[in-house]
Amino acid sequence: MPYVEIEGQNFYYSGHKRKDGLPLLFCHGSGGGHHHWLYQLKNLPPFINPLSVDLPGHGRSEGKAREDIGLYRDWLRRFVKALGLEQFLLGGHSMGGALALAYALQYPEEVRGLILVGTGARLRVRPAFLEELSRGSVPEAMLESLYDPDAPGELVKRGRREIENSDPSVYLADLKACDSFDIMECLHRIKAPTLIICGSEDRMTPVKYSRFLDQNIPRSRLEIIDKAGHMVMLEQPEAVNRAIAQFVEEDLL
Repeated sequence: MPYVEIEGQNFYYSGHKRKDGLPLLFCHGSGGGHHHWLYQLKNLPPFINPLSVDLPGHGRSEGKAREDIGLYRDWLRRFVKALGLEQFLLGGHSMGGALALAYALQYPEEVRGLILVGTGARLRVRPAFLEELSRGSVPEAMLESLYDPDAPGELVKRGRREIENSDPSVYLADLKACDSFDIMECLHRIKAPTLIICGSEDRMTPVKYSRFLDQNIPRSRLEIIDKAGHMVMLEQPEAVNRAIAQFVEEDLL
């Protein structure tokens, strides 16, 4: 299994760094893991070389979750350097999208393009969510907001089990990081070609968030995926993969 060691701790990623194909590094959302990009790791065309990382304190990675997107960005820079990536596509879902945006602002020369999935330039979190997580339990309303109401039952059950078996303190740290994130006034500085993807039924980061990104990032395109909620890359993987492949072919190759 591929791990990278940084300052004595091991961090997991899925996929294999190859010489062929444009590297595409995916970052998951709050409390998530590399497996949230399972269908992208398996099914993107060969001109894309996808990788997916477990952020610190998540999945199979050691370390602790951060309470600030800037701290995740600083860690990601060390991870990228340890992996030997020089120029690459950076993709992120929800909190991972915030991380991708922050990275592109700080290190624009490294980011060939951005793929932002179910995210926003500002990610305020309901105070009630933070309060309940601080008491050690995951809010039921948060669980109910992740998927389209008509999403397959088994997918929803798996998602619920994953969250219920996770450490609430990880979600609390991640959502604190989201709550303090705000780059609404900085989007015009992002020069990389950007694909913005959002599920039409996303209740966590509604379509209006993605429209704002599209209106303010100079070189962007927006794809709204029907019959999908916040976990659009798991709910409608074929549509998401088509959008990514088309974006790479038309804007980056």
